[in-house]
Amino acid sequence: MPEVNLSDWNRFLESHPSAHLLQRGEWGELKRDFGWKPVRIVHDRETGAQILFRRLPLGLTLGYMPKPVFSDRFSMVDPQFWREVDSVCKRERAVFLKIEPDVWDHEFSEMPNTLFRASPHNIQPPRTIILDIKGDEESILARMKPKCRYNIRLAEKKGVTVRAWDDITAFHEMMTVTGGRDHFGVHSMEYYQRAHQLFHPTGTCELLVAEHEGVPLASLMVFADATRAWYVYGASNDRERNRMPTYLLQWEAIRWAKARGCQEYDLWGVPDENEQGLEAGFETRHDGLWGVYRFKRGFGGTLKRAAQALDRIYMPLFYKLYLWRFAGREG
Repeated sequence: MPEVNLSDWNRFLESHPSAHLLQRGEWGELKRDFGWKPVRIVHDRETGAQILFRRLPLGLTLGYMPKPVFSDRFSMVDPQFWREVDSVCKRERAVFLKIEPDVWDHEFSEMPNTLFRASPHNIQPPRTIILDIKGDEESILARMKPKCRYNIRLAEKKGVTVRAWDDITAFHEMMTVTGGRDHFGVHSMEYYQRAHQLFHPTGTCELLVAEHEGVPLASLMVFADATRAWYVYGASNDRERNRMPTYLLQWEAIRWAKARGCQEYDLWGVPDENEQGLEAGFETRHDGLWGVYRFKRGFGGTLKRAAQALDRIYMPLFYKLYLWRFAGREG
């Protein structure tokens, strides 16, 4: 059967160490606890996907396939795989399925129009910065901007220290402060607690805190699996910001990922602009992801954009209603 349980899905992922964080079984279980239903499909030993379904009115659902596991671009259009996906989506009464391929935009060849429609929006931030963390630490530091290296060392000189942490309540309080300051949404405390409970015992997640004389100043939750690491959640309060705690904190997260064999570190989300636009606007704009771009750019790395999301439509009339509501929110 193409549909598999959690343990079989995790066995499938063992042979795909480069699979994205959002395809891990723990991620599906996290989303299950907060209103989504995960369904896992293994078509063959090289192709599989964890699909999340969210309930809508009238017994309908929205399907979401984040970063599915494909061996190559040819398997992305395997008709047998999509027949299996369609069967599950129709059973779940999905209006449409949103797919975010785990490939970069410049690597992506256009899908046939009969299979998909280009989506008007991605769920995950499409543009990010990827750090190369191969080589020794001095090489990684050398790829950073001078001011960033200076701030890392300044934090150390000013007595900032970083350690593993488990105070999810305090972390959530920091997230609330940061979300208000940088204008982004924040999950509930229970969400961060559950993420930590699911991933930390597997060694694929760490919550780190930067302190000065025992007082927490900044914290982040970093994830790592095989050769890839992701900086997903980060926060700071308004204390002692002149000590630059976030810079040392991020550096220690990079070191944590490198110690686990990771070769790249995903800073997870910057404004969806080209490099010229980002560099022209980062000093004056602070809304949304602009508020963190100035910080992230200092660590060097390569600006990349994920392939645009695709929609596979099952109920055209309801899909048109979705497009109309989305356009209204954008306006």
